[in-house]
Amino acid sequence: MSKVSMTVNGKAVSGEIEGRTLLVEFLRQNLGLTGTHVGCDTSQCGCCVVHLDGKSVKACTMLAAQAEGADVTTIEGLAQADGTLHPMQAAFREHHGLQCGFCTPGMIMSAVDLLQNNASPTEHEVREWLEGNICRCTGYHNIVKSILAAADTMKGGVPQAAE
Repeated sequence: MSKVSMTVNGKAVSGEIEGRTLLVEFLRQNLGLTGTHVGCDTSQCGCCVVHLDGKSVKACTMLAAQAEGADVTTIEGLAQADGTLHPMQAAFREHHGLQCGFCTPGMIMSAVDLLQNNASPTEHEVREWLEGNICRCTGYHNIVKSILAAADTMKGGVPQAAE
């Protein structure tokens, strides 16, 4: 057993882990942040995407120890403290970018990273970015529509104040 410490959703956290503990396991089991899903255990589906130091990563592909000292944001950390949804979350709700919801956290976290890298993506660029995220329900049309709608309300991945 060893100790790991990091910042998760703006809060300093630490825990005792086995060396083989995956980041997704630490988030779900040690911290109770179950919004990050485990879908395939092989890094194929993207349900476990979180942000590590501002970049999207699949939390099933890295050990919790590799996140030592890092800043991790999960789907639970996107909404404001008062419960106001992040613009990407709001766009997914408004444009029906989900059905069963299992892939949604990973899709949203990937999409936020996309807009931090490309504030005005084309439909093709959105679909290309989501290549590592699998949805078995929606056919992706409304997911892409949601991301493009969010891009209209965000600049560089950062929510903009209403004018």
